[in-house]
Amino acid sequence: MPITDHFSKFGSGLESPATGLLAIIPNDGADLSVMPRAIMVKQPGDVAVVMKDGTTGTLPALQAGVPYPVRVSRVLATGTTATGIVGLY
Repeated sequence: MPITDHFSKFGSGLESPATGLLAIIPNDGADLSVMPRAIMVKQPGDVAVVMKDGTTGTLPALQAGVPYPVRVSRVLATGTTATGIVGLY
């Protein structure tokens, strides 16, 4: 029996719940295949990123299991110490 989705006819906005996961492997030279609406980490640490607008920086001391609502186009290997990074989209 298929699952009933009472919200299937509604558009998904940035404040809507995530509907997909993306395993993120930090890479200094490649953008993500999907731009997530948030990221989470399994093991805490810093995450170096390129934001949607092209600015770069480090998100310091991210904690495990916390969704951070950032739109990143790339997660950099250089400067990233957190592991188990997942994008929510």
